[in-house]
This record gives sequence, C-alpha cells and structure tokens, in this order.
Amino acid sequence: MSQNKAPKNNVFYRNQNWHYPKIEKGEGIYLFDDKGNRYLDACSGSAVANIGHGNEAVAAYTAQQMKRIAFTHLSRWTVDTIEACAERVSQWTPGDLNYVYFVSGGSEATETAMKMARQYYVERDGQGTSKWKVISKWNAFHGNTLGSLSMTGITERRKIYDPMLVNFPKIPQFYHYRNPWGCGTLEETSIKAAEALEQEIIRQGAQNIAAFITEAVVGAACPGAHPTKTYFEMVREICNKYDILLIVDEVMSGFGRTGEKFGIDHFGIIPDIMTVAKGMSCGYTPIGAAVANEEVFQTIMVKGTGQFIHGHTYAGNPLSCGVADFVMNLVEEKGYVANATAQGEYLMEKLKGLYQYPIVGEIRGKGLMTGIEFVKNQATKEPFAVGDNVKGKITANGMAEGIIVYPGGGSVDGARGDHILIAPPINITKEQVDELADALERTIKFTCEQAL
Repeated sequence: MSQNKAPKNNVFYRNQNWHYPKIEKGEGIYLFDDKGNRYLDACSGSAVANIGHGNEAVAAYTAQQMKRIAFTHLSRWTVDTIEACAERVSQWTPGDLNYVYFVSGGSEATETAMKMARQYYVERDGQGTSKWKVISKWNAFHGNTLGSLSMTGITERRKIYDPMLVNFPKIPQFYHYRNPWGCGTLEETSIKAAEALEQEIIRQGAQNIAAFITEAVVGAACPGAHPTKTYFEMVREICNKYDILLIVDEVMSGFGRTGEKFGIDHFGIIPDIMTVAKGMSCGYTPIGAAVANEEVFQTIMVKGTGQFIHGHTYAGNPLSCGVADFVMNLVEEKGYVANATAQGEYLMEKLKGLYQYPIVGEIRGKGLMTGIEFVKNQATKEPFAVGDNVKGKITANGMAEGIIVYPGGGSVDGARGDHILIAPPINITKEQVDELADALERTIKFTCEQAL
C-alpha cells in the first residue's frame, strides 16, 4: 500500500512514497527549496548538472536561440547548431567516432545504438543475417525503454516488465568487491570479466551476436566500479576476433565526469559506437546521442541503403543541439575536465576516512564519479536486509545535513545491496569539496548509529 507522501496535485510522480520538497531555484552547486533550505547537489541530480545550476550565460544563449529557431524535423532540414554540435562531439570522442545521431536522452541513445548495430549487419551481410543479440551485464543499467531495459541487468528494474523484454544474454560485471571468481586483485577480476565475454560469445554463437555493451565506469547499478586497462584491451580484441561491435555506454561517465573527456579514455581503446547524454548539455536541455565510427556509418549510410530505419520527433533538435554545443564550449574554456581530476583526487582522499564507520564497505571511482557501498559487516561484506532501507536512511539523513546523494540498491543479488553515487558538478571548488565531505561524514556517522 502506498504511503501517499507525494504532494497532492496532478503530477504522476515517480515515487508516491517520497515527500518531494519543492525547489525554488538553483545557484552553482546548490539547490534552494521553498522553505529556505539550501542543499549541496552532491550528485548533480543524476550526474547531469555538471556545470551546476542557474548558469546565466547558458540562459541568455538559450533565449537567443529559441527566438531564432527552436524546432525543425531532422527528416527534412539541417540547422547550423545541429552541425556545430555534431562537430564538437566528434572532436571530443576518441578515434574515428565521428558520426553523431542525436536523440533526447540516455535510454534513447542506447536503444539507438542497439538498432544501429543490427542494421549494420543487415546492410553488410543481407536480410538473412542472424546477428541480432546484444550481450550485456548484470550490475549494469542502460535505460528504461523496452530495448534499453532488455540490456539492463538490474533485476528490480526489469521484473515487472520481464514478459515484454528481449532475453539478451548477461555476463558478470567487473565488480571486484563482490566478484564471483574469488579474485584477490582488480587485475585478476578484470581478466576474468573479459574472459566471461568470450565464453558467452562461444555459448551463444558469434553468428548470433551483433554487439557487446558495457560502461567504462559503472553508474547507477554499481557506482564507481571500473576495471584495469587490461579488461578493455582484451574486450576490444575479443570483439574484433568474433566480428562483434563494441558499444561503450558513456551516458553517465561522459563529458568530463571521470576526469577525462570520456570514461573510456582512461583505458586507451576505441569502441565502434558510443552512447552519450547527461553531461553533453549538463541538464540545460534534454539531449543524448549515439556516436558511430567510420565503418558503421559508411556501411549503412554510404555503401548501404543510406537510410537509418529509426527516428524520434526531437532527434537533432536545433535548440537542444545549440545549448549542448554552448555548454561543451564552456566546459572547454573553463578547464572543468582538469578540475574534475584534481577535485576528484582530493575528494577520494577525504572519503578514505569514512572507513572508520563500520557500515562503509567500499569506496571506489574515478574523477568526480565516486561510489560508496554500505554493509552490515565490513569483514564479511554482509549486506543489510532490504527492509533496513539503509540507502533511504542515507538519503534522508543527507538532506537533513544539506547534501543530496544518489541512492541505489540491488548490487548484491538484485534485491540486497545499498550504495550511493557521489557526483557533484565538475566545477566544484576545493572548499566546496570540504563542505561536501564534512556533511557526508555527519550523514554516515548518524546512519551508522541508526543501522547498527
């Protein structure tokens, strides 16, 4: 039975059991509610508001562009803002990832990549090709549309919709803290996780596999988890060996969040398709994209039919593309990617002190994309029961301390496992990192007293 805590109005809220304070305004890394409370946005909403809130330069540009041209349909027209944004994205992405198919968000981006992979093989090999499956992972999230949810491995997100989903094959994540192989080092876990891909390809038959999708640094499903460089070197080689496209999901980790332009830049390989969203516009407009390499583009659009059988009303929206291009330019000019590296390292050092609290199991991440996993027993890694709602307590206690974190669960077995993502705006200052870390410590200290 619902607790009916949500405001009584006409909004179909996501969770009727949450009380939803009303935000009046945002300034920099802070949000202010209608009761005068100030909150440090330590998760940028959901790793979206990467340059903070209320940026006046972005607001001024948006008003100007909206007056000039706000909407055209990409099936008939092009606009300078669409072309400029695509050019800038292609300059940011590694290697020959040069062709940008714009959509409205991350779920659309990953679904677009899945369809792009399928059409690539149809164009190359003919309608009779059996390559259609996408291998993905447990402890992974790729979106909430039915196609992207089929690639998602968070079971709680999937259960109710299981009869409607494609049963894509899943393999273990490079989740070292709870790796299923008993590995003692991250390098060993990375190797085993890569080997699991090859084993699954052989099991399914390479002739049936179109793509493998993976995050470079894990977001909502297992915040901050990442492999060593060996993992992606092996994965790239395996995909080449079995004629499978490699899709890297950078929806959460892209555009400077991890201290590099993209998470995959830490690992030195180039995917065939990359999915992006969130930090591309930093929340100032809904936008996402699937970015294809030369081979995929040429096969479908030049040597093939020349038509990608896919589309959305707001794909290639000139207003959103203009805003995203403006925001990316700001990130470049202000040096925010380098700031994410510097402040991320400083934050990680500060957070190490949290291990003094027995509910803190692991702290992990890259740049300003950090995850903290909570346990009932540090020594055994025993998780809390679902009913203990530790992630909910952390969230509520954090708000009382004036800090917003991004909670999640299910990392242990699909139900148990409490964690939070810490992903503040990448323009955060050292002094603000201190404020964040102090508020987070108070939050965890109090939650520890409640939970144990």
